[in-house]
Parts: sequence; C-alpha cells; structure tokens
Amino acid sequence: MALIGLVILAWGIQQDLGVFQGHGDIGEVKYKGSIKFDPLDSTYTITASGTNMWFNNDQLHYVWRKMSGDVAIEADIELLGKGVDPHRKACLIIRQSLEPGSAYADVAVHGDGMAAIQYREADGDITRELQSNIKFPKRARIDKVGDYLFMSLSAGNGELKSSGGAIKVPFKAPFYIGLGVCSHNNEVVETAKFSNVHIEKLQTIPDSIKALESTLEIIPIASLDRKVILQSQKRLDAPNWSTDGKKLIYNSMGLLYQIPVEGGEPSLIPTDFAKKINNDHGISPNGKMLVISDQTETGKSLIYTLPIEGGVPKKITPNGPSYWHGWSPDGKTLAYCAARNGNYDVYSIPVTGGEETRLTTAAGLDDGPDYSPDGKYIYFNSDRSGTMQIWRMKPDGSEQEQITTDNYNDWFAHPSPDGKWLAYISFDPEVPANLHPTNKDVMLRLLNLETNETKIIAKLFGGQGSMNVPSWSPDSSRLAFVSYRLK
Repeated sequence: MALIGLVILAWGIQQDLGVFQGHGDIGEVKYKGSIKFDPLDSTYTITASGTNMWFNNDQLHYVWRKMSGDVAIEADIELLGKGVDPHRKACLIIRQSLEPGSAYADVAVHGDGMAAIQYREADGDITRELQSNIKFPKRARIDKVGDYLFMSLSAGNGELKSSGGAIKVPFKAPFYIGLGVCSHNNEVVETAKFSNVHIEKLQTIPDSIKALESTLEIIPIASLDRKVILQSQKRLDAPNWSTDGKKLIYNSMGLLYQIPVEGGEPSLIPTDFAKKINNDHGISPNGKMLVISDQTETGKSLIYTLPIEGGVPKKITPNGPSYWHGWSPDGKTLAYCAARNGNYDVYSIPVTGGEETRLTTAAGLDDGPDYSPDGKYIYFNSDRSGTMQIWRMKPDGSEQEQITTDNYNDWFAHPSPDGKWLAYISFDPEVPANLHPTNKDVMLRLLNLETNETKIIAKLFGGQGSMNVPSWSPDSSRLAFVSYRLK
C-alpha cells in the first residue's frame, strides 16, 4: 500500500463557499439546512436537522467539492450550544454521491465527545464504525489512501495524531469531499463551526521510508462496529483475551504486555530470561498459566509455561522450532506447529513436558492448531490441497477433514468458546499458500459451524500478527485483533 506526502492545494476561493463548490441537504430533513462562510477567518458555520447518518440512508446538510485520487481533509470542529441529542454530529465526509444511501466514510465528532470513522462500504449497505479512544477532539482529519480511510485526532491544543485503525471503502472517481452536520433529531436543528479547513492532495511515497503503526482493536460479532483499544508506533501482535474478560495480553518487541479491555496504560508481564517472545502465546483454560513461544535460549522458538502474572518460564519442548497454538480444554495438553526433518506439522505434548506426538504427516505445511471447546477436534490450516485451507481432526490426529474450500488462503482458525463460530484470517490468492506475511490486505472471517455460512467481519491491512492466537472474549461476543499502517 502506498502512503503519502502532503501538498496543500491552491484552490480558487469562492466568496460564499470558500474552498467548496456546492452545498445542500441530503435525505429527508425536516428543516432546511444552511451554511455561512466567513472569508475573514475562513470558518464554515453549518446548521442542519436530520434523523441520523446511519443504517442504509443519511439525513444531513453537506458542503462539498468533487475530487479524485488520494486526498485528505482536516479542520477544527466545534459543536455549538448545549445540544438536544448527545449523538448530534459534525463530520469530515467523503461520499460517492449525494444520494441518501451513498457509500461514504467520515470522521464524526459527536455531541457526547465520541469520535469515530463511520462508513458505508457500498450504496445502500448498512453503516459501520470504528470508534477512537480519544474523546472531545479539537481537530480532526480523514485521509483517503487507495481504498483505505484513516482518522487522525488532536486533543486540546495538541498535534494531530493517528487515532489507529483503518477501514476500506472503494470510492470511484470522482467523489465528493466536504463537511457535514446532522442533528440526530429531526425535530430540531443543530449548528457546528469548522475552522482552519484544509483540503490536501496526497502524493505517493515509497514503502521503504514509511514507519509502521499498530492498532489493537476489538470487534463485536453482532454489530461489527470496531473499537480502538491501543494505538502504538511500535509493533503489536496477537492479542489473547483473559478468561475473566477483563484484560488483553499481547506481545511487542519480544515481550509480553497486558492492558485493560477498556483501554488505558499497558503493563509489562515479567518473563525473566525470555526476551524474544513471538506472536504464538496463550492462556490456560483455568486462567492461571501462560504459554509462550520464545527463541532467547537457542535461537529457535521453544515452548514454555509460566504463571499468568509472570515469572520464570519452564521449558516444555526441548526441540525447535516449536510454535504454540492451542491448549486442550482439560488443560492437560498443548498443540503446536513444529519443524522436524524439514517438514512443518502439527504436534501435541503434555503440558508438563515429555514426549511429543506427531499428529499430521502430509507434505507441505500444517499449522495453527486450536482445540474446539468440547475437546473433540483440533482445527488447523493446511496447504495440502494446493491452497491454504482450514481442516480439523480428532485430538489423536485421526479423521482429518477439510472445512473451508475457497480461493483464498485461510489461516489460524479459532473456535469460539460457545462452539458456534470459527474465526480465521484470509489472504488473497496472490499471496503464496505457505506464507502468512505482514503488511497485506486481509480479511477476518467467521464461519457458522451450524450452517456453514461464512461472512467477512473486517477488512484490514495486516496478516502476520493480526490474529495468530485465540482471541475470543469468554462470552463469545467479541474478538480482539491487531491492524497495521505504513505511514
């Protein structure tokens, strides 16, 4: 994905609309909206009614200009007055058309302080959102880079900073970019002021000079409305959800950290000598132990266990490389991927250590084993069919059967604790079947194990590190994952 340099456009200024070309109401608003542009201080004051900008149609007042290519718009945003509805919103908006059901993406600042990217991926589709963990931003920005949309926010008088996460909307040129207001109550009008408005045309910069950003996110499988938990300039990987539902555990730069599910400051989990932990780690079914895959000792990944609060790791697998992926529901057995004699297969071993058991023998790569919550199956991914697909087998390796059959390369299947869903990550067919690289366009998908129906729950820039390990909430309602950005 190509990112950007910034060139501020030298627009011809219109006396009434400043940098914009037109304005008007969208949808069935009860009261006609209006805009006032003050050329002395370049502010836009917009008044509007409207029921909402949600579901499959919108009501708002919108001031816009047509553009194409990679662009950005930013502004200081102030909702005026006390307001009637806490969900009244002032937005920086990119729309495919001026129709109420148009595909769109916006950065919406709400009356209650919430800021989010809201989007409709296609005309007439349902609106989704990605909530920031920053409240009451003073300034906001939305960047369109290819099909990705990014949000940046500033609190107080601080600088604009990436708020984490990204969504995908495939806009066709030309599209509309501008400012919008919705009262969220069609019986009233609300007013917002936009100051220091800048529209920018974005230039391509080589990937080699970009920096990586990581975002730890949570997604409810019912609404698919994502929420940012942590945004970092460091690489974050592979979140686990604690069995009490209160914390997320992830690895970063060879170490383990934990963070409250609501967000906040991460804290280091002490792991003694283990300083090269990779993104294959997890939590025991009773919530008392951690398992890690670490390569400090020999340079090859080995599997260790330690107390959930941290401590000195105990070696379980003397042979490497070994990469942990699953813990049996009774807590007695670990399942993992290991390379032995040049071939990667699925193995199991008692959690106390001992002799390992080879469970798969197919040529190629078998990886990512994870137990079903009833302990009857181990799900894993295998490229034995020519593409990487999800398979399952009995815990002793018998009765191996293919579960997914599509053109994508499917990795890291994780059954939900209630046994109803299988979450996994899919790479495009162009990615070699035996690789799960970083920095790729991927999909998070859910398979209903009762109906065999599959749905996409998120499209993101990620891959390796996004969802390698079990990351379900204990109640099976949410998933945690990591997305990335090259900036």
